[in-house]
Amino acid sequence: MPPGITTLAADAPELSAANTGFMLICTALVMLMTPGLAFFYGGMVRVKSTLNMLMMSFISLGIVTILWVLYGFSLAFGTDVGSVIGWSSDFVGLSGIGVTELWDGYTIPTYVFAVFQLMFAVLTPALISGALADRVKFTSWALFITLWVTVVYFPVAHWVWGAGGWLFELGVIDFAGGTAVHINAGAAALGVILVIGKRVGFKKDPMRPHSLPLVMLGAALLWFGWFGFNAGSWLGNDDGVGAVMFVNTQVATGAAVLGWLAYEKIRHGSFTTLGAASGAVAGLVAITPAGGAVSPLGAIAVGVIAGVLCAMAVGLKYKFGYDDSLDVVGVHLVGGVIGSLLVGFFATGGVQSDAKGLFYGGGLDQLGKQAVGVFAVLAYSLVVSAVLAFILDRTIGMRVSEDDEVSGIDQVEHAETAYDFSGAGGGAAQRSTGPAPGSPAAPTNKKVDA
Repeated sequence: MPPGITTLAADAPELSAANTGFMLICTALVMLMTPGLAFFYGGMVRVKSTLNMLMMSFISLGIVTILWVLYGFSLAFGTDVGSVIGWSSDFVGLSGIGVTELWDGYTIPTYVFAVFQLMFAVLTPALISGALADRVKFTSWALFITLWVTVVYFPVAHWVWGAGGWLFELGVIDFAGGTAVHINAGAAALGVILVIGKRVGFKKDPMRPHSLPLVMLGAALLWFGWFGFNAGSWLGNDDGVGAVMFVNTQVATGAAVLGWLAYEKIRHGSFTTLGAASGAVAGLVAITPAGGAVSPLGAIAVGVIAGVLCAMAVGLKYKFGYDDSLDVVGVHLVGGVIGSLLVGFFATGGVQSDAKGLFYGGGLDQLGKQAVGVFAVLAYSLVVSAVLAFILDRTIGMRVSEDDEVSGIDQVEHAETAYDFSGAGGGAAQRSTGPAPGSPAAPTNKKVDA
C-alpha cells in the first residue's frame, strides 16, 4: 500500500474527482470481499455449520467498523509513536477531519482513505474464522475480534503502512497486505487453533464441503473484489501503477489456478472444483504484496509457485495434527509468505519503486527486508493471538460443548438452520405413502350411519 512505499510520481496537492470516485468504487469492491469470503467459507463446511460460518464473517463488518471509527484509524494511521503505533486525536471518532481535507501526499479526501482502509481491517479477522469452523462460541468469537484488531491488526497496519512505522522505514514492500492482512490472519489462525484444539472427529469423520457451487460463488466474488483491494491500494490512477497491479492480479490468479490443478492432478489424479477455487485464492493472496513490484511475467511465476506450494501446504495439517478447518494457514499464511518473499526475487525496480530483486540485479538487500517483515508479523501475530485465545478459553470459554458441536453449531448458537426442507415435497410424500384411492382404508365421502 502506498503509505509504506516511496512513490515515483510527484505529489498532487489538489483533490481529484477522478481518483476520489475510483477509490470509492474500490472501497465498495473490498467491502464485497467479506460477504464473498462468507460464501466461500460457508460452502466449504458441513450443512450444520453453514450459518455460523457466514455470521463469523458478517459480524466483523459490524464490530470492526465501530472500532475503526472510535480509535482504530488513529492507532493505525495517526502520528507515529515510537515506530510501533500511531495516534492522532483528530482521527478519534473521525471527528477532527475536514470534509475536503486530503490524505497527506495524495489527491483523495482523508475520509475516503479512512473508509478504504476500514474494509481491509474488516476482512482480516474474518479470514481467521475459516480455521475455527464448527467449534467456537459466537460470543467468544466476537470478543476475540474486538481484542485482536486492537492489539494485533491496528499496530501491524501501522508498522507496515503508517508513516514512521518500523517496517515502513525499513523499506519492506507490501503493496496491498501480504504481511498486514494475510500473514497476519494466517499466523493468528494457527495460534488460535493450537489453543482450542481439533474438531470432534478430525481425521476420522468425512468433513467435505456441503456446497461447491457456493464455494465457487464465494471465490468469484473474492476475485472480483480483489481488483479493488489491489489496484485501489495505489490510492489513485494517475501514473499507471494501479493498472499494472490490476493486470498482475488477474495474471497471477489465473496462473495459480493452473498450478494448483496441475499439482492436484499429478498428486491425486483429479481436477477438482475446490482445487480451482482454492488455487484462485492462493494466487490472489500471493500477488497482493508483490503485484506493484513485478512484471506480468513475474506475476505468472508468483502465481504458479503459490498455486503449487499452497496446494502442498494444505496437507500439512494432517501430518502435524493441527486442525485448520478450511486451510487458512495453508493458503493465507503460506501464500502471504510466498508472495512477500518473492518480491525479493522478482521486483523489477520500474513500477512502484526503484527497489530491485535478486533476479534484476538488486542482490539480497530487498529479500532480507522482506524476510524481516514476514517473520516479524508472523511471530507477533502467532504469539499474541494464542495468548488472547488462551485467556478467553480459560475465562468465558472459546468452544461449544462436544454435544453441541456434534448436533450442529447453527442450531445451538443461532437457533436456525441454513436449509429448511420441512415443507419440501410434503404433500407428494403424503400422497405417495397414504392409502390408494378406492382401497378399504381410503377415506370416502359416503355418509356413515351411527
